[in-house]
Amino acid sequence: MRAAIYFTPAKDDPLTMRAAEWLGRDAFDDRVARDRDQVMDALVSDPARYGFHATLKAPFRLADGRTLTDLDRELAELSQRMPAVPLGMLAITRLGRFFALTVQDTPPQLLEAEEAIRMAFESFRAPLSEQEVARRNPQGLSERQQMNLTRWGYPYVGHDFRFHMTLTNAIMDEDEAVHVESRLRSHFSPVLETPVVMDALALFVEPEPGAAFYVHSRHPLQSAILS
Repeated sequence: MRAAIYFTPAKDDPLTMRAAEWLGRDAFDDRVARDRDQVMDALVSDPARYGFHATLKAPFRLADGRTLTDLDRELAELSQRMPAVPLGMLAITRLGRFFALTVQDTPPQLLEAEEAIRMAFESFRAPLSEQEVARRNPQGLSERQQMNLTRWGYPYVGHDFRFHMTLTNAIMDEDEAVHVESRLRSHFSPVLETPVVMDALALFVEPEPGAAFYVHSRHPLQSAILS
């Protein structure tokens, strides 16, 4: 079993519903969200398995003596102290070979939240196994990212953190990438004019290796509780 701390909008948020239709799966209830389509399923298999999210604490096995109940309780307590973060309007962005929704300008509060979450739950994380390290392809990482992987179990933290909500697998063919980008813009255009607020922290769980992640709990952040 692995746990992860993500941001995902509420289940009934229009962005969540659009993403579920695109990915074919709703991580809140594991509902199939569109008709099966072999081409689409092959395009989105990885983000569909992980669920629609932005990573704040990458998936990790629990350290000895730590429980999911303890993790959920501490996440709830932290959420009550942490302010919500306005993200502005998200944009369809090509990141290397895949597409994601990203912030257009990273607010300082988002970087502060990532650091606070990463540090607060580090004691819950079991060390990476050799196989887990190898899956991150450390030879392809920068020196700083390799240090992050060793220290935090994930390369893209701190200065290398970038808020993104993955929407596709890697796309190797350029013509296909152009076509997919057009489809993404058409599909998400009804919701991309609405500013997004990171208003909660979600605990996602992978019950066993290779299984789909699901939303175990979602805890409102401070200003979301007060509003």
